[in-house]
Amino acid sequence: MLNSLKPEVKEILQNTENPVNSRMQAVCNLLQKHVPYYDWVGFYFRNGKKEELKLGPYAGTPTDHTIIPFGKGICGQVALSNKNFVVPDVKAQDNYIACSISVKSEIVVPLFVKGENIGQIDIDSNTVDPFTAQDEEFLEFITASVAEIL
Repeated sequence: MLNSLKPEVKEILQNTENPVNSRMQAVCNLLQKHVPYYDWVGFYFRNGKKEELKLGPYAGTPTDHTIIPFGKGICGQVALSNKNFVVPDVKAQDNYIACSISVKSEIVVPLFVKGENIGQIDIDSNTVDPFTAQDEEFLEFITASVAEIL
């Protein structure tokens, strides 16, 4: 199912008639609508030179976590580690920032431009342990595709 979304993602991102943020918003909407266990989909980006992430386009319930310091929560840890982070059960994670009591699991994949980690895609799920290697590969495709337009 995930691979079947790739052509649509490419089409959205390559439509230069729309601003970059609109294209990224459309990708968030697409993923949240078509992947049943992607309950919240969003991008965070490094906030200028600050050691923090700032929320970009997202689809799902509004969050208070619009700024996340590096090292805090799953997103903040990925900002430092430069590695994918899959959390099968958020209750088992010490350094987790709860966005909603309904969130059970999370996956975060960094976004690199010219070798530099400039942001990430963050997916929250209301299902325990739904993410597989296929999700990681798919989200790496998403971040690489977004990197091409930044």
